[in-house]
Amino acid sequence: MTNQSGASRDMVQKQLKELDQIFQDTIETLNIASGTERVMKWRARTVALITESLGQKEGQKFAALQPGPSFTNDLVEEFTDLIDYFRAPLADLVKQLAQASPRPSGGN
Repeated sequence: MTNQSGASRDMVQKQLKELDQIFQDTIETLNIASGTERVMKWRARTVALITESLGQKEGQKFAALQPGPSFTNDLVEEFTDLIDYFRAPLADLVKQLAQASPRPSGGN
């Protein structure tokens, strides 16, 4: 189980890195529409990976995340908010998985 927990944590960390890469690419090109589409595709993959790795309940929790409307009229700020909306729950999930897996002991 420890191995599975570590693999799950690695998978979630990989998804966080992918999300950060989408953010960086989008900010560099300022193509917010394309970036938003990429986030939605990333989200669908992430839901499937979480469901496969951590179970239906966790997958449904992440799938239920629906960002609300934004009224800032600043597309970059709205995109940043979208990224943060999905980043925070994944970062929390990484912390939970890190706490769930026992630390390897150095004395063996």
